[in-house]
Amino acid sequence: MLEHPHSKNMADISVEFAGLSFRNPVLTAAGPMARNGATLLEAAKNGVGGLVAKTVSVRPAEVPKPNMAAIQKGRVGSRRGILNAELWSELPIERWLDREYSIALESGLTLIASLGYKPEEVAEIAPKIERAGVHALEFSTHYVGGHVEIAKVLRESVDIPIFAKLSPKIDVAEVAKSLEPYVDGIVGINTYGPCLRIDIETGKPMLGSEFGQGWMSGAALKPIALRCIADIAMAIRKPVIAVGGVTEGADAIEFIMAGAFAVEVCTAAILEGPSVYGKIAGEIEDWLDEHGYDSVEDIQGIALRHLPKRVELKQPPRVDDDLCTLCGLCPKSCVYEAIELNREKKQLIIHGDKCERCGLCISVCPYHALSSD
Repeated sequence: MLEHPHSKNMADISVEFAGLSFRNPVLTAAGPMARNGATLLEAAKNGVGGLVAKTVSVRPAEVPKPNMAAIQKGRVGSRRGILNAELWSELPIERWLDREYSIALESGLTLIASLGYKPEEVAEIAPKIERAGVHALEFSTHYVGGHVEIAKVLRESVDIPIFAKLSPKIDVAEVAKSLEPYVDGIVGINTYGPCLRIDIETGKPMLGSEFGQGWMSGAALKPIALRCIADIAMAIRKPVIAVGGVTEGADAIEFIMAGAFAVEVCTAAILEGPSVYGKIAGEIEDWLDEHGYDSVEDIQGIALRHLPKRVELKQPPRVDDDLCTLCGLCPKSCVYEAIELNREKKQLIIHGDKCERCGLCISVCPYHALSSD
């Protein structure tokens, strides 16, 4: 288990980057749970570290209804995910400028406004948003491209920090490098799609968008997002904010180790409510305390040095009998029938002659009882 020899005092989970301060690294994401000032205030009350408001544009969105569906019927737990045909804010930009941003600012937290989508559109509204008092801007291209053009326009239009949010369907490292001269950081990733879900009782699509298409978010997106964050962090020197499948503190820790300075949370808050923000932040703090780290900064990017190297499992996994609960998960997952659960002897046995060292059992064990060393 990864440990650090520092003191066992309470870890400092505040973070600072791009001239901005956050009380913890868990932020809202531009989406339904940040749809107005009231929801942003509610997130603040529930322990979020900073605020990202729902994306605004020159005109309100006309969102199809229905526009959200669970990936699997009857299973909407946060460890899964959803498809959505959500767009930008249904509220007119004037409403945000006159009311919603000021309500969110009452929280006292750093507020990032999200905007899109074309260069001429952001050039029109960005200075107005800056004058409304927000602390930074995040721009999304909504899969229409033009990242550098938008970044240049914003750099000329405002003085506050600018973050570019990238789609997983581009070469994120190359686009991040092209943006680095013009932005203060990168956010990754947007939802993935288009995807489709059919109601087998009716034969109809679950979403009301054109051809029933939606975009995937939530836990199912996390492995894609994690790879993208690592790619971006290795390609540029500017701060990176991760979004995509953060449902618990362990997810955030992974993203931070992969180079993220903070994480944004959307789908988990939709499925579990706003209390999930503080829950994730608390789990980050607990993990840092348990592992002897003093701050989030201590683990930021520490996984990146290992990525160019190949991990090799040279021997069958080792069993820590003190940690093993004999739960039976690893024998079920072993396709080579190399793991034996002997309940009479209260022992887990790995037969080395059968073990193919695939590593699945190590990743399945929730108690860290199996290891490669």
